[in-house]
Amino acid sequence: MQTSQFLGELLGTLVLILLGDGVVANVLLKGSKGENGGWIVITAAWAFAVMCGIFVAQKFGSADAHLNPAVTVAMAVKSGDWSNVAPFITAQLIGAFLGATLVWLVYLPHWAVTEDKGLKLGVFATAPAIRNTTGNLISEIVGTIILIVVSGSFTANLPNGFGPYLVGMLVWAIGLSLGGPTGYAINPARDLGPRIAHAVLPISGKGTSDWGYAWVPVVGPIVGGALAALFLSLYGF
Repeated sequence: MQTSQFLGELLGTLVLILLGDGVVANVLLKGSKGENGGWIVITAAWAFAVMCGIFVAQKFGSADAHLNPAVTVAMAVKSGDWSNVAPFITAQLIGAFLGATLVWLVYLPHWAVTEDKGLKLGVFATAPAIRNTTGNLISEIVGTIILIVVSGSFTANLPNGFGPYLVGMLVWAIGLSLGGPTGYAINPARDLGPRIAHAVLPISGKGTSDWGYAWVPVVGPIVGGALAALFLSLYGF
């Protein structure tokens, strides 16, 4: 099969969500071997998920491996070239949906024995620790700015293949330091694709998909990405 940027973004995001939402399922769902593993386990696995997703995206044709509409928008704002925005975001959302669907299948027996509907939604989508629209938006905006500015600050003279490891470490740091208020979506596809999966899949005993909050982890990262791009452009990066 021929590789392409679309395929790379789709498969890379699929792997990102399969491993990322997978660790949340492992920690939150009843009867799982990793039940109650805690925040360190979740943030570490999300970091590794990002690293793995980048490698897969690059292998299958997307050299830039955005895996994130906020990154795609940031690169478009910075370069003035918007030609990849629609296809990349489409691929990312499809990949995120498929990755979340695989998580549902992998943990199939655990949904019925998990009574807490919020925990089930938490496997797929983020939610604020304290629901405050302004505060939640700020959290997502700042986290995304850090993601893009710091990753954009990595030197281009890295050993070949080393970049994904640094980005994974950066995502780990963001999760540990800034993830408490909202669960650090910092990626619209990471939240929206799995949230759609939660809404349409026949998950045993599920509750609402909390669409009233769903716009925050989409708008916040997009705004953060655009601001980060403007900041980098201001300094000629």
